[in-house]
Amino acid sequence: MARIAIPRRDETPLASKPILDAFNRQFGFTPNQFSIMSLSPTALAGWTGLQGALSKTLDSKTRDGIALVVSQVNSCRYCLSAYTFWAANTASLSLEEISLNRMGTSSDSKRDAAVRFAKKLLETRGKVTESDLDIVRQAGFTDANLVEIIALSVQFLFTNFINNVFDTPIDFPVVILDSKTA
Repeated sequence: MARIAIPRRDETPLASKPILDAFNRQFGFTPNQFSIMSLSPTALAGWTGLQGALSKTLDSKTRDGIALVVSQVNSCRYCLSAYTFWAANTASLSLEEISLNRMGTSSDSKRDAAVRFAKKLLETRGKVTESDLDIVRQAGFTDANLVEIIALSVQFLFTNFINNVFDTPIDFPVVILDSKTA
């Protein structure tokens, strides 16, 4: 059960309505996560700005792989459900690849380095080793890409925290959180 009242559109601050309208056009509905975030127009606009800018980094499959591993590490059922739906339907990731990404790996060697790094980043709270950086660089990522992987991880961490704190009701096909993939 949600630990916060999910505001109806008419209950959201005026400044949040244009952003919610954009999500509604994109998804065909307003996901509960965004309704909750709309309670703070500043937080919603900040996250949306970060998400918009980062959507131009790396490739969609790598971004989705990072979203999946971050959500798995944080045991965010809402985000795992949303990102699995998104990855399967927009990035065309196979269910096998989605499962691998959740475990912190990938069948693609370059994407594997990024997903593994994102997992390590969260598990160590950013205290990665020089070797961890070298592996990502050797896979073909630049230092700018490293910053982008970190920024994407933080972006997904933010939504994980929102949904874990408020136990947001899942409005995507529900994905079971399997402790074996954590």
